[in-house]
Amino acid sequence: MKESIIRAISGLLYIAILVVSIISSESIFISLFFLIGFVCLLELEKLLRLKSYALYFVHALFFLLFSYMKFSTNATILLLCITIFVNLFLVKDLLFIRKIPVFEKKKYIILIFYLISSIIFLTLIPTYTGVFNPELIVGVFVLIWTNDTFAYIVGKNFGKNKLYEKISPNKTVEGFLGGLVFNCIAGYFIFYFTHYLNFQFWLGMAIILSIFGTLGDLIQSKFKRQAGVKDSGKLMPGHGGLFDRLDSIIFSSPFVYAYLLIVNYVS
Repeated sequence: MKESIIRAISGLLYIAILVVSIISSESIFISLFFLIGFVCLLELEKLLRLKSYALYFVHALFFLLFSYMKFSTNATILLLCITIFVNLFLVKDLLFIRKIPVFEKKKYIILIFYLISSIIFLTLIPTYTGVFNPELIVGVFVLIWTNDTFAYIVGKNFGKNKLYEKISPNKTVEGFLGGLVFNCIAGYFIFYFTHYLNFQFWLGMAIILSIFGTLGDLIQSKFKRQAGVKDSGKLMPGHGGLFDRLDSIIFSSPFVYAYLLIVNYVS
């Protein structure tokens, strides 16, 4: 009971800080994730058994160029393509390779393009049209939270078929489908209250976040299994590290940003 209360308080504090930063201003939102990125980088370095101060310089440089200055559209598209390519390779390694080979090689590639650049695209999501839209990024986080919450609830109460038992024994097919269905419903309510674009837009967003959010969680679980640890950190009582809390949205963000660019181009 005490652990549940601590977990709830920790989660609510996290949500409050996040939402307040988003509705305050774009610069505060970006600055928050600049700091969060440093913590996640530290946690992932520990998982990969790597210690490199150069990566913190890369993190700061990427944030300065892409998140704050937004210096080049072509460079952003190139970074997006590389990030998606690396993330899809991680999906391939998740599904078809017993151990993700990041512990022997490619550590810097993973840390830069799986983590740092994905957080960059998270900060770019609300300004994909050139104007900061806090409702959009709040909606994205609501969908991630909805998917995680209902995947857990449905899976715990109705789950019988394991989704990927050797990586995450508690995840079930029923839980994944439950999260997906409730995410689509949440997408309708987000559209209803925000009137941003249309329901079809939010339906597509809900599906993308359910699929890639689940993949992101599984990839991080595989990292932790290979590292032999339960959590990536201890910063959030009851939740583990920040990376544990943000793994789904971090992995999903470049795919969400690509979706937004496609929608904007088509419209």
